[in-house]
Amino acid sequence: MRDKWSSRSAFILAAIGSAVGLGNAWRFPGLAAKYGGGAFLFVYLIAMLVVGIPLLMLEIAVARHTKQGAPGSMRSLNKKAESIGWFGVSNGIGISIYYAAVFAWVIMMFFMSFKFMGITGSEDATSKASSLWAETIKTTGTTSGFTTFAWPVLICLLIAWILCYVCIRNGTTTVGKVVKYTVSLPVICLLVMAVRGITMSGAMDGISKLFVPKWSALSDSNLWVDAIGQVFYSLSTSMAIMFAYGSFLDEKANIAVDAIIIAFSDMIISVLAGVVMFTTMAGVGMLDNMSDSGIKTAFIIYPQAIIKLSDSGVVNMIFAFIFYFCLITLAIDSLFSIIEGVSTAISDKFHLNKKKTTLTLCVIEGVISLIYVTGAGLAVLDIVDHYINSFTLILTGILEVVVAGWFFKTTKILDQVNRNTKNFKMPGWWFLPSIKAFAPALLSGLFVWNLVNLIRDGGIYGKADDYSMAGNIIFGWIVIALILLSGLIIKAIVRAKAKSGFAEDERSWEDYTDEA
Repeated sequence: MRDKWSSRSAFILAAIGSAVGLGNAWRFPGLAAKYGGGAFLFVYLIAMLVVGIPLLMLEIAVARHTKQGAPGSMRSLNKKAESIGWFGVSNGIGISIYYAAVFAWVIMMFFMSFKFMGITGSEDATSKASSLWAETIKTTGTTSGFTTFAWPVLICLLIAWILCYVCIRNGTTTVGKVVKYTVSLPVICLLVMAVRGITMSGAMDGISKLFVPKWSALSDSNLWVDAIGQVFYSLSTSMAIMFAYGSFLDEKANIAVDAIIIAFSDMIISVLAGVVMFTTMAGVGMLDNMSDSGIKTAFIIYPQAIIKLSDSGVVNMIFAFIFYFCLITLAIDSLFSIIEGVSTAISDKFHLNKKKTTLTLCVIEGVISLIYVTGAGLAVLDIVDHYINSFTLILTGILEVVVAGWFFKTTKILDQVNRNTKNFKMPGWWFLPSIKAFAPALLSGLFVWNLVNLIRDGGIYGKADDYSMAGNIIFGWIVIALILLSGLIIKAIVRAKAKSGFAEDERSWEDYTDEA
């Protein structure tokens, strides 16, 4: 029997938990600082309405109808589109492996927060704070540092994977219980830090920089590209998660309203994180030091800010514990949601035991993630993250909306979205043009922009001398190739299993029935 959410709130909290992750806490505020505060928020809102919400509704609605993960859901729209679902699954595999490493770094910094008690606000202390993380993970900053190994990170990585499995071992049952805390706790933590930030001297300068728009920034094409990208990445679309979560929905679910709640909760929490970061950085005189690099912000810039919060080492230590605990709660449900999306797709396709599939995935991915415990871990993460987020994730989104908008009767999906809603219905004039035209156009523009930047920078990630060509080929191009070949790999496995009597599910949209 298929898993089902115990309640409407369990689904909404799980979806919010997946959508709200580390990127909300550190990348969103950094981009807002980079692109004129309110101007970025304005474009972000437009992108949310035009791309984010329609795509989120699409994935949830199709999966609710089919009760299938990403591959089965895409196959229901067009039998040739199953591979697109496997692209999403493969994106999830690649992202979850390095996300677990980032989670491990956050756990490590939480344990190390006691060290802030002995660091004062001197220039020497600033240097110590910024090097605290780098010294522990023993990063070399290159793809040739595989000989060094960070044992503290290994222990934290093991903790990360154990926590991930424990949270999803029984599917929606344990997820529904866990998200009550992992969604509410970071909000409480952020509120505590926001209150502290607002009471700091100079905090209003930070608030002004966050909310007062510099409209001249709208002429910067990079602003539009990054705002669209942030919405797209933030809502957890195109990585099999929302298909999985949607497939566990009751037939009475109100997708139109629930998706709006999920999307705007994600945005509100991002803005709350922005308030925390802008006021805190303004309060310690580091407002101009903010970066759109999540790693740099969380592990280098923020430690520098923490030691300047007060003259009391104890107060600074407590703030550090709260901050990194907040990041832990943001990271955990994002990680296990990705694994849930992958596990659901694989167990659906091959009729496997879901719990065993989840455990196997955690073990296999856990072993692969050991590469991030080496000195080359940060460089490898940088490359893999860039290639997946800049190319395969966006390509998956493009193909999803093209199939739904041009090779399927999109009004059928809209009917699913509006099936149980009375007070609010998703208007056709909003949903249909977004899926058929605006989302494909904007995502294609984002994809082309990234491709142009890649060619302009020498055909590899970043500047030609940032990382070796071998590193980019192995961790960039080969990863892309594996993702794009995932559909063919699955077909080969199916053909091999067919010899022993395996029967593939080939149902289309009309073969699934909605139960009242």
